[in-house]
Amino acid sequence: MIDPDTKAGWVPEADEVDEEEEMPLSLRLSIADTLTLGNATCGFMAVYFTTTGILIPHLTGSQETGMARHSAATAVILMLCAAIFDLFDGLVARKLRSSPMGAELDNLSDLISFGLAPAYFVLVYGMVANDAHQRVAAVGAIVVLLAVVLRLARFSCVTVKDGTFQGMPSPFGALTVVSIVLLELPFEATLLAVVGTAWLMVSRVEYPKPRGILAVAMLCWIVSAMGMLAAWAFDAPGGQVLLQMGCALQIVMAATIPLFATARRVNTFRDNRREARAAQLP
Repeated sequence: MIDPDTKAGWVPEADEVDEEEEMPLSLRLSIADTLTLGNATCGFMAVYFTTTGILIPHLTGSQETGMARHSAATAVILMLCAAIFDLFDGLVARKLRSSPMGAELDNLSDLISFGLAPAYFVLVYGMVANDAHQRVAAVGAIVVLLAVVLRLARFSCVTVKDGTFQGMPSPFGALTVVSIVLLELPFEATLLAVVGTAWLMVSRVEYPKPRGILAVAMLCWIVSAMGMLAAWAFDAPGGQVLLQMGCALQIVMAATIPLFATARRVNTFRDNRREARAAQLP
């Protein structure tokens, strides 16, 4: 149609509205993106329960230790739920599809759930524990947060061989950090272990991606950890022992997986040298 004043073509107003209402493809959320947002929500709520159930009662002089125990367990369970969301959003994205902003959403959500939440947990621990030093614990919390930031940034820039991560995955690192805190070791040992975990997250040690049987095993471990935390929170018989066993097992896995990865790399290097020598023989 022609505008009688300008003699130029114009589009009917209804068509303009239809074009404006059409959502760009980059803004459409997929099922995987929804799971990723669930990851971020769990991380934020973990910070909330750590604040309202542990930090505020401590600052107000409340002597109700049961509330702090329940809130600590709830915060860690929410981090475990975030890990489940993180596990399934990748599986769903590979099976179905992911939106163009899926990778960015995943990094931002991981930063909240596996960077901010465990770092804040360490910070609050430094404020409420009897033998802790608040400022030193704050430094440890910053180290954890920066390690996750660097790891996620490197993950977006560095290409590694398929099926492996370079450095400890941030969900595994976050669960290791909170396990170290819940184990109630002396403050110096706790801080060293936390900093060591942060170093593993930014290291070049290879970790397998949770796929197939490994993904099922990780899911079973997360569900078992939730049960241990619930038993501890409700002061069930043997709950404290179960919690300590679960935390110790998490720390042992964090320490031994790099050893297995290093041993595998050394064996591969030796095999390659042996093959090269055999090829040079007449």
